[in-house]
Amino acid sequence: MKGVVFSNVLIYFLLCNLAFAKECVNLFPNKTELASSTMRAKLSSINDEAWKKEMLSSYQLRSPANEGPEASKFQAAEEKFDNKMLRSTNATGDFKLPGDFLKEVSLHDVRLLPNSMHWRAQQTNLEYLVMLDVDRLVWSFRKTAGLPTPGTPYGGWEDQKMELRGHFLGHYLSATAMTWASTRNETVKQKMDAVMSVLSECQKKIGTGYLSAFPSEFFDRLENLVYVWAPYYTIHKIMAGLLDQCTLANNGQALNITIWMADYFNTRVQNLIARSSLERHYQTLNDESGGMNDVLYKLYGITKDPKHLKLAELFDKPCFLGLLAVKADNIAGLHANTHIPLVCGVQNRYELTGDEQSMAMGTFFMDIINSSHSYATGGTSHQEFWTDPKRIATALSAETEESCTTYNMLKVSRYLFKWTKQVTYADYYERALTNGVLGIQRGTEPGVMIYMLPLSPGSSKAKSYHGWGDAFDSFWCCYGTGIESFAKLGDSIYFEQEGKGPGVYIIQYISSSFDWKAGQIVIHQNVDPVVSWDQNLRMALTFTSNKGPGLSSVLNLRIPFWANPNGGKATLNKDNLQIPSPGNFLSVSRAWSPDDKLFIQLPINLRTEAIKDDRPQYASLQAIFYGPYLLAGYSQHDHEIKTGPVKSLSEWITPIPASYNAGLVTFSQKSGNSSLVLMKNQSVTMEPWPAAGTGDDANATFRLIANDQWPINFTTVKDVIGKQVMLEPFDFPGKLLMQQGTNDSLVIANNPGNSVFQVNAGLDGKPHTVSLESVSRKGCFVFSDVNLKAGTALKLNCQQPDDGFKQAASFVMQKGISQYHPISFLAKGSNRNYLLAPLLSFRDESYSVYFNITN
Repeated sequence: MKGVVFSNVLIYFLLCNLAFAKECVNLFPNKTELASSTMRAKLSSINDEAWKKEMLSSYQLRSPANEGPEASKFQAAEEKFDNKMLRSTNATGDFKLPGDFLKEVSLHDVRLLPNSMHWRAQQTNLEYLVMLDVDRLVWSFRKTAGLPTPGTPYGGWEDQKMELRGHFLGHYLSATAMTWASTRNETVKQKMDAVMSVLSECQKKIGTGYLSAFPSEFFDRLENLVYVWAPYYTIHKIMAGLLDQCTLANNGQALNITIWMADYFNTRVQNLIARSSLERHYQTLNDESGGMNDVLYKLYGITKDPKHLKLAELFDKPCFLGLLAVKADNIAGLHANTHIPLVCGVQNRYELTGDEQSMAMGTFFMDIINSSHSYATGGTSHQEFWTDPKRIATALSAETEESCTTYNMLKVSRYLFKWTKQVTYADYYERALTNGVLGIQRGTEPGVMIYMLPLSPGSSKAKSYHGWGDAFDSFWCCYGTGIESFAKLGDSIYFEQEGKGPGVYIIQYISSSFDWKAGQIVIHQNVDPVVSWDQNLRMALTFTSNKGPGLSSVLNLRIPFWANPNGGKATLNKDNLQIPSPGNFLSVSRAWSPDDKLFIQLPINLRTEAIKDDRPQYASLQAIFYGPYLLAGYSQHDHEIKTGPVKSLSEWITPIPASYNAGLVTFSQKSGNSSLVLMKNQSVTMEPWPAAGTGDDANATFRLIANDQWPINFTTVKDVIGKQVMLEPFDFPGKLLMQQGTNDSLVIANNPGNSVFQVNAGLDGKPHTVSLESVSRKGCFVFSDVNLKAGTALKLNCQQPDDGFKQAASFVMQKGISQYHPISFLAKGSNRNYLLAPLLSFRDESYSVYFNITN
């Protein structure tokens, strides 16, 4: 009976108010976009008071229940919400999850190995965490507490103008605790301990239990339904960070600080209900409250104090959770990341109380997101909101996918996998982590991340509203979830099965080790780098003992849905094992020893996936995958692929061989004290040397194609002198650098007859230069200008005896600035070809993810 009353209340509320449910969460009914965090940040920072006043004139936390039949329904539902309904749970703290549910593995016991991209991302994140200054992080907390404030505060969303300030420090507490557990980095420990000491001092100075970077008057405004930017959101981040410091870093102060904060807010909420109504409290939840229910359920899981459970229930938002309780996909128009954390909260509630309705709500929510509201990346939301179900083709833009939503959806799927062991949830986790998380860092630059992951044709991560952030002057919500995501890359690789038959589920193929104490062994997972020209994933498990002989146990290896069912291979030592079909686990039972080696090879499928849109005109809009990797095509705006009559993907998508990198070159000339490079844009010009990852580095890279099939292996200029070549733009395969005529500008086209050049020693006589002579027009060379400057167009000019001509026709030829990613493919279309690479590898380059594929 646990939780039955709670669930019935939600159902009753929604049945009374189903059509009206969305109104209870719309802060700006006439200007929905203002409810996004992006616009609320603008409201905080802009100095145009007239504009602010106009925008805030439509703000409301109170549902507009003042006219019409829906209003009376809403009011009737409100009347049913009295305090008796809050006393809904008879939980005693004795509930235990069923024995076949899986147990999370501690980050303390997992180590990523340096040969994985996950380790590199973790290290980049660690570098950022240690770059941040403690005094600047806690500046606003000290000011709020009335303590001295050495240094200056950070900018961005941590600026003093920003009402959300303090949220990032909560994430920092979580991220440093996770990083400490995963790496034992001493600098990280010193910084997080210093932050904890200051927070304890601030709370004691205030003296009420309150702790934040802004004054408690923000909650006065919230309770009076006066505009303020999401104060409970920040409190959730702080409390969650404190609990992570408690559970992962064993900080003795953290739990006491959290309990005192919970006492403060328990009193505050009860006082609000007593002097106003329960309805008024629920109206405050129309503002984004983060995962307040989730963190309070976690606190209850530690303390078993019933008042923490009751307070958690008060943050279970009925007008949203009721939708899930009656299985209604009516979430369109809602701010996505306001509500996903609430689902994590009720999932946590199930684990603590056994309330089956809470479990069902999490399952239904995941089902509707996966079936109707998610992109190929696994992410969700457009401009931070959900669209109508199966209508996302017209919601592809530079603001398509908020990174925070992916962070929280990973939590939802993690719960469901623990409960069900269904491979589909593990597959989702891999998809979202690989394509929605790993690519939000800008390579290995610490503290440079994105807010949105654009998915429109010709997108660039650098060209959304926010673009790439600044390490010390952004601190968006997605910076907070970002540092957590990269701090906990070691979780959800392994799950432990307890009971009579102990076992481990390995659901992510990531090079790592797991110290499995219950099994008395250390599992070492080594995954070979995945490449396009060898379409297999190979993974080997080896073992070391940590307490004598290992116990008899079962290892369960996920066979992902993307694996080709034919051609797989698995061996235990010298014995072959039967691999089950995709969507199952390969289970191997043994008393594991250091002499054992378990090997698995999974053939990787190329596939296309249609966008989740049921309108016929978008049936051909598809994404291209290689195993778990979402492939993006280098493109300024194009996304049309006409394949012609083909029977399989392999007929028009082919791997880029590793040897092609040897033929990539960049041409440059000196101009004063700087170098200009030959670059393909709208025309072929000489431009300033591009920085790596900017997109222009791809425009300045060409592939040498031998005209007479001689093997390209460019090491020095001498390797190509005297050879006839064509020059193919790196990011525009199938096109060539073409000559139009003497004194005419060079263009990019697809006419092989006018695209052959002979590579000669530089006319300027220098040892490392070359000159490109037209084969069809002997004595004519690719030529820039005697007075070279940025923007100079390349032409074909015939040889002249003066030194100026010789210099303008001579280029330094070197290895290409860009290189093919190991997972690169050529997608051939009748109108143009595309170079495909994993979306996670793109930085500033323009790309398309969804292609209109027709034959």
